[in-house]
Amino acid sequence: LLGTVRLDRYYKGGSHGEPSRGSSTMISGLMIVNVKGEPVISRFYRDDVSKATADAFGLKVIASKETGTAPPVKIVDGASFLYCRHGSMYLVAVTRSNVNPALVFEFLFNWIRILKSYLGDDFDEDNIKNNMTLLYELLDETMDFGYPQITAIEAVRLYITLGTAKAPVEEQDVGQLTSQITGIVDWRREGLRYRKNEVYIDVLESVNLLMGANGNILRNECSGQVVMRTQLSGMPECKFALNDKLNMDREAASGKQSAEDKKRRTVEIDDCTFHRCVRLGKFDSERTITFIPPDGEFELMRYRVSDNIKLPFRLIPAIQEEGKSKVTFNVKVTAQFDADKSATDVVVKVPVPPNTARTNIKVGAGRAKFEPDQKAIVWRIKRFPGGAEFMLQAEVDLMQTTRAKAWSRPPISFNFNVSMFTSSGVYVRYLRVYDKSGYHANRWVRYITRAGQYQIRI
Repeated sequence: LLGTVRLDRYYKGGSHGEPSRGSSTMISGLMIVNVKGEPVISRFYRDDVSKATADAFGLKVIASKETGTAPPVKIVDGASFLYCRHGSMYLVAVTRSNVNPALVFEFLFNWIRILKSYLGDDFDEDNIKNNMTLLYELLDETMDFGYPQITAIEAVRLYITLGTAKAPVEEQDVGQLTSQITGIVDWRREGLRYRKNEVYIDVLESVNLLMGANGNILRNECSGQVVMRTQLSGMPECKFALNDKLNMDREAASGKQSAEDKKRRTVEIDDCTFHRCVRLGKFDSERTITFIPPDGEFELMRYRVSDNIKLPFRLIPAIQEEGKSKVTFNVKVTAQFDADKSATDVVVKVPVPPNTARTNIKVGAGRAKFEPDQKAIVWRIKRFPGGAEFMLQAEVDLMQTTRAKAWSRPPISFNFNVSMFTSSGVYVRYLRVYDKSGYHANRWVRYITRAGQYQIRI
């Protein structure tokens, strides 16, 4: 939950688009503290918390090893300290007001992302001491008099000139700067121009299957994500739609559904989560996905489908134990997608008893061999055409053991990638790009289905 909180949702815009400054969002100061409880760097925006109180927190909480066993909120001398840890460093916010804790923790997590961007993923005390000037500038840019300001890395990089390997900051007038800081579109800057306006859409799905030894499906669902890479000029507004059953049924009831959509399959999509650029109000009321896209690659949404899943592969195993010295395997794999498509990087792992001595394996396609470290016969097929059927036959000789222990028979696991195919039946209906200049944007869509936890018990 904390990772998806939007800071601007806690603000109520004033008459000029500025956040209203109620006491509920007031933070008195920020500190970065080491494992000894000593402040490495601190910035106090208000004078209602003394340095002695801040030092007392370091001694009572950090140095006393209280962190990790108690909630990350501590009251010391009437001041509330909220903190989170990254490596050997603690980021601490202190306040005397009744602050919204979700806002504070989201701000601290965003600050960790900013520090990673400038100092590296594994920043430590030495990195912080060597970049004091940069950090003080960041402290002043991201918070003003105790109120959070810009925390998006893309926006911060535009206005912080210190640091290494950062893109040059373009000169902007005061109006643009104010709009970037106080506006809600902090994930995209104005003035972008491309010779070719293009959008690349990837619909990526992971199929999760657990099939019992008797052939009954115990669990079957599909989790997907829509990843976009945009190269669009200006500040365009995009409308995006999948073949969502609720949306298409609503269009059919209003008479707005096209003849082509009437012939196509609809899918019940559950558990949708979106990038923060999506206007959730429109999605709730109209079921349309409307957004101003970030520049470059980003994940637009995630979803889950649990009904009417079309399995890309059917696997039928037949295992027979012949006494205590031999086991025979017959595994048949059938591709259940169209012949004009093919799967790549197909890997079938057939578990064998731990006391396996020798194997004799025959396969209809690809290569298979016994890999002792995985305790399995690993069958690899580079390309598996749609509608094809291949067989693996193996005889396994077992070593005699002093202790007779029944083989637990772990499930067969499956890995694959199938291009231009979705198990859920989800497809992109349209992506419309609206910009005041009226340019045309090219759209490219790709579908990829891969194995999640695809297992068949034996």
